[in-house]
Amino acid sequence: MARIAVIGAGMGAMATAARLAVAGHQVTVYERGATYGGAVGRYEREGFAFDTGPGLLHLPAVYRDLFVKTGKRSLEDCVDMVQLDPAVRHVLPEHGIDVTLPGASRGGVAAALDEAFGRGAGERWNTVLGRARDAWDATRRPLLEEPLRPDWQVLGNDPYPARRKSGLLRRRTPALKEIADRELGGALGELLTGLVAEYGVDPRSAPGAATVLPYMEQTFGSWYVRGGMRALATAVYERCRERKVAFVFGAEVREVLVRDGRAAGLLLADGSEAAADSVVCGIDPGRLPAGSLPWPPDAVPARGGLSGTSRFTLFLALRGARPEGTAHRTRLFSRGTACDLTVLRPDDPATRPDDGHEAVTVQAVCAPHGAVDWTAPSVAGPHAEKLLEAASLVVPRLRERLLWHEVRTPVDVEAATGAVGGSVPLPALAGAGGRLLYPANTTAVPGLYLAGGWAHPGGGLPHAGMTGALVAGLIVEGAEFRGSQ
Repeated sequence: MARIAVIGAGMGAMATAARLAVAGHQVTVYERGATYGGAVGRYEREGFAFDTGPGLLHLPAVYRDLFVKTGKRSLEDCVDMVQLDPAVRHVLPEHGIDVTLPGASRGGVAAALDEAFGRGAGERWNTVLGRARDAWDATRRPLLEEPLRPDWQVLGNDPYPARRKSGLLRRRTPALKEIADRELGGALGELLTGLVAEYGVDPRSAPGAATVLPYMEQTFGSWYVRGGMRALATAVYERCRERKVAFVFGAEVREVLVRDGRAAGLLLADGSEAAADSVVCGIDPGRLPAGSLPWPPDAVPARGGLSGTSRFTLFLALRGARPEGTAHRTRLFSRGTACDLTVLRPDDPATRPDDGHEAVTVQAVCAPHGAVDWTAPSVAGPHAEKLLEAASLVVPRLRERLLWHEVRTPVDVEAATGAVGGSVPLPALAGAGGRLLYPANTTAVPGLYLAGGWAHPGGGLPHAGMTGALVAGLIVEGAEFRGSQ
C-alpha cells in the first residue's frame, strides 16, 4: 500500500483518488478551498440555486464506469440523472430561425433542420456529423481512453475527412469555419460553429476535428442531474469517502517535494510537509512553481494555446412559473448584440423556492482575467447588461419577471477553481499541429502525475473524469498500462 497525495478536490482529482483507494492505496486529498468539486459548485440565495460550473453532462459513460469500478452502487443509484429531450433550442434572430432539436435522434434532428433551414439541410448536417464520426472513431482511444502516446505529434494531423474537389490538391487542412461555410453554408453553418464555440474553441482556427464535440452531444445525448450538477460532485465525493479517501480542506500546496529524483510529498502553505510515495497534481499546473512540474524535452507544452477563454455567467431569479414546454437549454446566436450565449432553464424544483418562480442561468464565453480587467466596474457591469439584453430575446418578459441577478466573472472562476485568470480548459482535440493537446499524465519526475482538466485528455466533465482512469492505471500497472478497456 502506497501513500498518495492528491492536489485539489476537483472532479478529475476525486475520480483519481477513488480509483486509487479501491486499488488499496492510502490516499489523501489536499484542497486549498473549503469544499470539493472545483468548478462544479453551487450558488444559493433566497431559495434559488444555480450551478456555478458545467450545467450539463455529455458522455456520462465516463462516470458510470467510475461508479462501477469503485463500489456496489451504480451512478444512477447515487444521482437522479435524466437525458434532455428536446436536446437544445437554437435561436438565430438575424435569420428569423427558432428551431428545437430532439435528443439523440439523427432522423428527428434532420427533420427539424429541414423544416427550419429548408429541404436538404438535415442531410447536409448529418453528412458533416458522419465525417465527425470518422474523426471520433480515429481518435477516441488515443485522445480519451489511453495515456498520451510518446509520438503525440502524429495527433497534430486533422482526422476530419476532407472533401476534396476533383482535379485540385488541397494545400492545407481547412479550419472548422471554412468547413461549416462550404459544407453547410449560411445559418446552418453558424449552428455548427456556435456549438463548437460554446466549448471555448475558436471556429476560425479550430481543426475540422472539433466537429466531434457536436457529434458527441447528438450521439450520446445531454444529461442533467436533478438537484443540479453539484449533486454529481457530491456523489463522487461520497464515493471517495466510502473508499476511505482522506480530505484536508484549507490546505494550499506551495510546491511538490522531490527527493532522490522522485516525488516525495508536498510542502503546504503553512510550512508543514506531507510525505507521500506518489503525488497527483489535479489543479492548474500554472499555480505551482515551474520547477515543481518539469516537462520532458519532447512533451506537449504545458499551456500551449489552451488558456484563452473563461466564462461570464448571470444567475437570474425570476417571478412566475417556468412555462410548460420550455427547453432546458437554448443557444442564442446573435451577431446583432455581438453576444452568443447559452441559457439554461432546468425544470427542477430543487433550483427554485416554489413553482411560482424560476431559476435561469445565462452564460457566455469570454476572455480570462488578465486579458481583460474584470474587476473594473466599467467592464463587468456593461457586459452583464449586454447579456441580459440578449437573453431577453429567448426568455419572454425577462425584465418584468426579474427579481434579482448575480454576476459571476472570470475572477470568481479563478477564486473557485484556482485556474490562472479563471481560464476554463477545453477538451483535447486532434489536429492544429498538436496545439490543442494537453501534457501527458506522467511527468519528468518519477512518482509525479497530472490529473484533471489541465492534463491529457483535457477539460470538460467527461474528459477530466477520464484522467482518473488514466492516472490510476499508470500508478497501479506502471508504464505498461495501455488505457481503459
